[in-house]
Amino acid sequence: MVLNNLENILDSFADAIVALDRDFKIISFSRGAERITGYSAYTVLGKNFQKLFKTDILSPNAPMMNVLKDGASVSNQRGYIIDSAGKRINIAVNGSPLKNIAGEIVGLVLNFRDVDEVYRLYAALYKENARILAILNSITDGVMTVDNEWRITSFNPAAEKITGYRAEEVIGKICAEVMRSKSCEGDCPLRRTMQTQAPIYDFEMDFIKKDGEVVPISVNTALLIDEEGEIIGGVETFRDLSIYKRLTEELHLKYSFANLIGKDEKMQRIFALIKEISPTSTTVLVTGETGTGKELVARAIHYNSPRRNRPFVKIDCAALPETLLESELFGYKKGAFTDAKTSKPGKFELANGGTIFLDEIGELPMSIQAKLLRVLEQQEFEPLGGTRTVKVDVRIIAATNQDLNKAMREKRFREDLYYRLNVVVITLPPLRERVEDIPLLIEHFINIFREKFKKPINRVSSRAMDLLLDYPWPGNVRQLEHAIEHSFIHCQGRTIETHHLPDEIRKKSPISLGKGIVQSESPLEQAEKAVILEVLKDTNWNQKKAARRLNISRITLWRKLKKYGITPRIGSY
Repeated sequence: MVLNNLENILDSFADAIVALDRDFKIISFSRGAERITGYSAYTVLGKNFQKLFKTDILSPNAPMMNVLKDGASVSNQRGYIIDSAGKRINIAVNGSPLKNIAGEIVGLVLNFRDVDEVYRLYAALYKENARILAILNSITDGVMTVDNEWRITSFNPAAEKITGYRAEEVIGKICAEVMRSKSCEGDCPLRRTMQTQAPIYDFEMDFIKKDGEVVPISVNTALLIDEEGEIIGGVETFRDLSIYKRLTEELHLKYSFANLIGKDEKMQRIFALIKEISPTSTTVLVTGETGTGKELVARAIHYNSPRRNRPFVKIDCAALPETLLESELFGYKKGAFTDAKTSKPGKFELANGGTIFLDEIGELPMSIQAKLLRVLEQQEFEPLGGTRTVKVDVRIIAATNQDLNKAMREKRFREDLYYRLNVVVITLPPLRERVEDIPLLIEHFINIFREKFKKPINRVSSRAMDLLLDYPWPGNVRQLEHAIEHSFIHCQGRTIETHHLPDEIRKKSPISLGKGIVQSESPLEQAEKAVILEVLKDTNWNQKKAARRLNISRITLWRKLKKYGITPRIGSY
């Protein structure tokens, strides 16, 4: 039993272990020896080792002979053997005396390995380490490893950039001395992983850099395990969230209520409604002509909701053919169609936890409307070619410039889907119905394009403003934005003049200031005109002050000036 166990132990070694008697006859030959030499144990037992392997390690003057003479062990003697195929194998060999129960030396035990094989393994390991190091050095996430004593063993260039420390400054240090954070004092994610042996993902914490700056980071942790399955340390990857946080804050600010522009009464009611529904997950239908800002409203709802830090995913239902639209919305599995080499998640799955904006919902094919209805009612669907039901938590905001009631009557839009979408409806007025907001929007776009084009433009002349106010804007706010951008390209001074405006605006609004005389005015109109003229004179033709004194908006005053043929003074707007 003991001998069998000993044989099993010897056979578990990768190195060769060979026992010889004093005449160098082989009395034991391990599996490692079989692997290195190419001989089977049963073919070599009893044979002379030196003669069989034509080796130099047992020559008369070899250090190994001292093992038999005085019982001294020999380490790392270099030599060679000839294997079963006649190939020379360079070996490094250790020798120990083999003794009987009485303590007499009756032979020796050789333990040797293929040196060339070791070199090959070392070269392969070096190459693999170099490859892994190249990967670690190329990724943008910081990577740090520690041993079981919490000492840092590696620190990649991204970690250097994020923390401000050089690798040579931190290698060998306790990680808490480098990764300074309140979490180190209590809820350290890497310590929790080392204790529970469970990885941690996306743990957010604030980290203090070398220069004292506090930055937010996202941390993932895992164990380091050797090939025997022993835990030898831990690895922590971390990502700088400061840019992400800044972009998120900019998005939140961009779509905050303070940046929704409009003094018009209809727009004020819409802003109030957006504020009411944003905290909920209610489905919203946004209607309005092209260019009225339907996507802006959808984003404002999302970025002022509890879902603000989750995805906002937009898809234009009119931009894709029916065959592609279904796979874009719901995704597909590998093999679902000819080109489906891999699986791909759809927009609904990508928007999980956030908001999906279905633009041009009126263009959605009838075949897909039924599937969308199921998502609305049950928050689930099957990807194209899939059998597993995917559950999602998504807020749906849809938009259209079509009359969906008419589409229902014409059997182009499902009635049940319409009523499921029609929970909260926001109807955006066209720009021609909110002329009062045009100066505000112009000022907003001037600020944007002044930064974009690095030009000192800061105003619009009175005559140019009159043209902009009188234009019907079939393309709504989007067209106004493009008109101001066009003007910025052509304007070289500080003021946008009429000749800087697009041709369609100048040709569509042939206003002749001072010639719009009304043929007949009622006594009430004559009195109103007289009051307006008197207030204008008192305010030195400052329309802003005059409108405030008359308790009307500047746009209303502008309309009355036009109605009564009163010519505004240059620069008085």
